[in-house]
Amino acid sequence: MTQDTLDALRHDINEIDSELLILLAKRRRISHGVLEYKIANNKPIRDEAREQALLEKLIRYGKSLGLDAFYINSVFQTILEDSVLNQQAMLQKNLNPDAVGDTHRVAYLGGQGSYSQLACHKYFSRRPGKLVEMGCQSFDQITEQVEKGQADFGILPIENTSSGSINEVFDLLQHAQVSIVGEVTHTVEHCLLALPDTELQAIEKIYAHPQPFAQCSRFIQGLGDIQHETCDSTSSALKHAAEHPNSAAIGSAQAGKNMGLEVVKAGLANQTENHSRFIVVARKALQVSTQIPTKTSLIMATKQHVGSLADALMVFKQHNINMVKLESRPVPGNPWEEVFYVDLLANIADSQVQVALEELKDHTQFVRLLGCYQSESLQAVDVL
Repeated sequence: MTQDTLDALRHDINEIDSELLILLAKRRRISHGVLEYKIANNKPIRDEAREQALLEKLIRYGKSLGLDAFYINSVFQTILEDSVLNQQAMLQKNLNPDAVGDTHRVAYLGGQGSYSQLACHKYFSRRPGKLVEMGCQSFDQITEQVEKGQADFGILPIENTSSGSINEVFDLLQHAQVSIVGEVTHTVEHCLLALPDTELQAIEKIYAHPQPFAQCSRFIQGLGDIQHETCDSTSSALKHAAEHPNSAAIGSAQAGKNMGLEVVKAGLANQTENHSRFIVVARKALQVSTQIPTKTSLIMATKQHVGSLADALMVFKQHNINMVKLESRPVPGNPWEEVFYVDLLANIADSQVQVALEELKDHTQFVRLLGCYQSESLQAVDVL
C-alpha cells in the first residue's frame, strides 16, 4: 500500500465521520420533537421497553452487516443515554424558565483540567447557554460564591467509588445556604504527571489533593519512601510539580498537558472503575418534573432514644420510598451527636413523599431538605 492510498482511505474515513456527526445532530433534533409529545401527554421521558426493543433490532441488523453485538450495544447505549439526558434537561428548563438563564456562572474547585471543571463541562453541555467558569481554591469558597450571588451554580464532589464519601462537603452542607439542584457522575482517570523526560525512579516528591491520594493509596504505598504533600486542589498540585524538578502530581492527563507536564504512569486508582459523583448547588431550589427520575436529599437528626433511627427509616419503607444513601456525620460543637444525610429516589412534588416527610418529623429532632433534583444516573437496559 502506498502513502497516497493510505491518505485516500483516511480521507474516506474522515468523510464518513463527518456524515455520522450530521446524522447524530439530526437525531438529537428529532428527539427534541418527541419531548414535546411526552410533555403534552404526561409521558415518562424514558421508555425502557422501547430502548430494549430498539437495541435488539439494531443488533440483529448490525450482525447482518458484519458488526458484533457488543460494539453496536456500546455505541447505541451512549446515544440513547444522551437522548434521555438531553430531553430531561430541556424539560427542566421549560419547568424553571426564570431560574435557568442564558448564562451559567459556575464555581468549582481548581482550574483548567481539574476533575471538577470536567464535570462542570459535562453537566452544562446539556444545558445551552454561555458558560462562565469560576475556579475556586476551597469548597467553602464555592458555596460562598453561590450564596452571595456571584455564581449561579456551584459544583461539589460528594463521593467517589474508590475513596467513598467526601466528608468535608457533607459537613459543609450542614450550614451552607444552598440547595442541591442537580448531579453528575464523571469518570476519574488518575495519572502521575511530571516535567518532560522525568523518570519514575527520579521522582522524590508527589503533590496531590487528599482525595487523589486516598484513591491511589496502593500505588503510593508501592513507591516506598517517596515524600508526598497534600494541596488544596489538583491545580495547585500540578503547579508545584511544574515548578519543582524531580517531583510529580496526581491528576488527569489533560490537566497535566495544560501545565506542560507529561504522563509518567497512568491508571493509578485502586479500582479500575473509578467514578466521582458531583452535586450542583444553587441559591434557590428548582421544580422537578414527575416525568423524570428524581432524587431528594435531606439532613435529619434523630431523637436520643433507643430505636429512633430505625423508626425514622421505617417511614420511608412504609411509604415505599427507596433510600439509596445514608451517611452519618458529627455535629460540630456537640460531642457524640450526629446528623444523618439521606438520599431518596423520590420527588417532593409527589403527595406520598410529602406525607412521609411530615411523618418523619415525629421521629426526628429536625429535618432539613437539601434539594430535590434530576437524577442523572441511568441504568442501561440489558440486552446482551
